[in-house]
Amino acid sequence: MALPLLRCCSCNRPVSILIRYFTSKSFSANRSRRLAPVASVVCDARQYSSERGRHKQNQKVVVIGVPNPFIWFRTRIYLFLIRAYFDKEFGIEEFTEGAKQAFSHVSRLLSQCKFEALEGLVAKDLIGKLEEKCAQLPLSHQRALSAESDAIMYTTTGDVGIYYDDSGRKYVSILMRFWYLSARLPDESMEGAKIFQVDIGGEGERPETKRLLTANYEFQREFTQGVTPDWIITRIEHSKLLD
Repeated sequence: MALPLLRCCSCNRPVSILIRYFTSKSFSANRSRRLAPVASVVCDARQYSSERGRHKQNQKVVVIGVPNPFIWFRTRIYLFLIRAYFDKEFGIEEFTEGAKQAFSHVSRLLSQCKFEALEGLVAKDLIGKLEEKCAQLPLSHQRALSAESDAIMYTTTGDVGIYYDDSGRKYVSILMRFWYLSARLPDESMEGAKIFQVDIGGEGERPETKRLLTANYEFQREFTQGVTPDWIITRIEHSKLLD
């Protein structure tokens, strides 16, 4: 059964291997250029607690918005086509879980400027660009790139693309968007950015303030017959930090 023509582009980027240890099922928890407009933020909540003696205080972070219905519907169609024509075992829930772990690991390496460790995880041409950008960041911004797993507030699918190059090689790309809590940054360092702050602390303690930041990571996999079925990150953006 032939796959319907969805979108075509010339994909000349080298595809390397995305390490499989992010999940127990080889990174399957197994090209659009932009996410939906600002409205494509969904709702979620995460609870934090701090306990000293018998006192316990809970703080809740809520991300609220209205998803773009066109992007949402198109994404669901593309995810169905991936399962129907490329990988019958593909599931967006498992993929999202693996993407979160990959995001946490890669963002930590970026914050530590360990670019050699990104080989096999991130496309080679992208690593050089990231190294140039990170070299221009102040230390506080480099640290803010890191997103620990328990600091990720929400994860959602941005856009999904199916591509063919001139030689008939087939690619799938999935753009993921992450909201995560970052260490405090100087107020003047984020001028023009809409920043959410969360106070975490118990009674009588000085609250710890963190900022809610966003990041976009694009994952690509080649589905040409005979090619190793691995995902690689081909795009990295940290809003107001690493655009």
